[in-house]
Amino acid sequence: MPPTSPSFQDPLNCAACPRLAAHLAAIRQRDPDWHALPVPAFGGLNAELLVLGLAPGERGANRTGRPFTGDVAGELLYPALHRFGFASAANALGADGWANADLRLDNCRISNAVRCLPPANKPTTAEIRECNGHLKAELAAMSRLKVIVALGGVAHQAVLWAYGLKPAAFKFGHHARHPLPDGRLLLDSYHCSGYNWRTGRLSREGFEAVFADVRAVLEAA
Repeated sequence: MPPTSPSFQDPLNCAACPRLAAHLAAIRQRDPDWHALPVPAFGGLNAELLVLGLAPGERGANRTGRPFTGDVAGELLYPALHRFGFASAANALGADGWANADLRLDNCRISNAVRCLPPANKPTTAEIRECNGHLKAELAAMSRLKVIVALGGVAHQAVLWAYGLKPAAFKFGHHARHPLPDGRLLLDSYHCSGYNWRTGRLSREGFEAVFADVRAVLEAA
């Protein structure tokens, strides 16, 4: 269990992973108006729900600077959050194609297991481990947190690493529920990526069922 921590600062200037730092530097040179830095979480530390993704998408969070904003994954995530009362709107983008500044999260925070865009969207195990310290501190700072939704196997594994738990004892599966030692609930979902959506591995109904479960858990708490 992560120790209690009174505060947490997003790793905005982290360059601990040389491969990722070089990749972002090249993107900033190519597209100087893009964010192309570690992407901060969206939503307050006092939230009862944490949604954890894999890493920023190149034309999504890596461009706009906000998780799941500007890519296909966000077109599934934000409507689901809005439907169940965790987001003020279903569209994360403004009319200009950048992050909708009026969008607000309610009792929800969105973060990533890896804060920087990895080449080909594939972080190495060492990079996931390096960033896991930030996740551990983030979890410790969320004193009201009750449910963690892990989007995909990497996010699932990252949560277990942050808790010092063995992933083999907590099998990943869509809508699988895993009670954690501190009373929190880890709730798995297939990642809401364009690939999973297009291939039919994940439907909108199946994805939204996870957040219906979150809402039920929080209302029963």
